[in-house]
Amino acid sequence: MTKSFLSLQAIVMAVGLMSFSAAHAQESSKIAFVSTERIFREAAPAKAAQTKLEQEFAKRDRELQDMAARLKAQSDKLDKDTSVLSDSDRAKRQRDLSDLDKEFQRKQREFREDLNQRRNEELAVVLERTNKVIRQIAEAEKYDIVFQEAVYASKRIDITDKVLKELAK
Repeated sequence: MTKSFLSLQAIVMAVGLMSFSAAHAQESSKIAFVSTERIFREAAPAKAAQTKLEQEFAKRDRELQDMAARLKAQSDKLDKDTSVLSDSDRAKRQRDLSDLDKEFQRKQREFREDLNQRRNEELAVVLERTNKVIRQIAEAEKYDIVFQEAVYASKRIDITDKVLKELAK
């Protein structure tokens, strides 16, 4: 009796698992993936934002490059003239060089901070537009979930190209 009871129990469990599998198959989820990295690198709005930033910061970048060249020229001149300068002239030039270097580093830091802030602002706009496009595609194609970050995603579920095409419109 115990043996037949265990067999009956095994059959009931097998039938239960099969019905669970069938129910799960009917309710299978539709999953997609979008590469945010590719969007920021390849999307038309991201490229436009990058061009806008380059134009916006080009003048300050040139000024920093000019200042760096001036700093190097003064440093080279000081090194070359050190042997013929009096102690007071050498000390004055070193102070001037040090002051210029401090100003350069301050301007360089401010430039980086301003550029990073503006880049984040521009990328936020791109991301907002991208998310809107992803939602539209997900609703139209009845996706249950769309991931933007993953350790691995199969090409089969990658809809990045669709999103890029929509963003290009």
